[in-house]
Amino acid sequence: MRVLVHEDTAALRALVARDPVANVFLDALLTAGGSAVPAQRGAVILGFFEHGGAQLAAACWVGSNVVPIGVDAAQAAHFGRWIASHWQPHASIFGPAAAVLGIMETLSGAGIGAQEVRPNQPLLVIDGPPRMAANPALKPSTNSRFNEVLAAAAAMFEEEVGYSPFLGGEENYRRRVAWLINNGHSFSHCEPDGEVVFKADLGAVTPRATQVQGVWMNPSYRGLGLSAGYMAGVVLYAQQLAPVTSLYVNDFNHRARAVYEKVGFEQVGTFATVVF
Repeated sequence: MRVLVHEDTAALRALVARDPVANVFLDALLTAGGSAVPAQRGAVILGFFEHGGAQLAAACWVGSNVVPIGVDAAQAAHFGRWIASHWQPHASIFGPAAAVLGIMETLSGAGIGAQEVRPNQPLLVIDGPPRMAANPALKPSTNSRFNEVLAAAAAMFEEEVGYSPFLGGEENYRRRVAWLINNGHSFSHCEPDGEVVFKADLGAVTPRATQVQGVWMNPSYRGLGLSAGYMAGVVLYAQQLAPVTSLYVNDFNHRARAVYEKVGFEQVGTFATVVF
């Protein structure tokens, strides 16, 4: 196992292409950066090689988050030991459940604990038209509503992980929301007075697949049966960029899972997330 270099880019692309839905996070970074050497400061991509170092069998992004790529349970232990021996604070580990939980098991053995482990998150996809009509009020978010969309994004984040994304500084999160808006990857329904009714983002985008993140419904509008129409709209926008739309959801979020099923999403795998 070693840190990948520029010359490993073709092998990494081939590994990612084996499952462009599960690997959409790294596929998007490769699409943007074009190299197995990340542009992000402090991030590396680890590679696990077989056949005397000739074949890249698995990989793992190690940066602010940890994201395994094509990692089985045995390989997860190797990645976990490397991460433990080079430990620095990470926000999370996410990806296919067996790999994530295997890495975390090794980290736990090294005395590294987590704030929360979510072991069962269905990975869902839709690759055809939604089963219901889209709500026409959903539009790409605009900079004229930046502050309102930012507040909605922060509310979603705090509901999901239990603390504000502004802890330790607001600027990075503001830049992320602005990037999503400016690149047409944020969608929302804002009332004329600025109130955000619904928002969702495409957190990862490649020519093969997108991944929906940051889904949030204003509490004042929950329980009215509106979410499915908005999600159908998100799918239609996403399908302008790639043929497959994906997302993953906590297994205990029965209301959200029912909405996604109504829209036409189907489960193709299981993710897990470890929050530090």
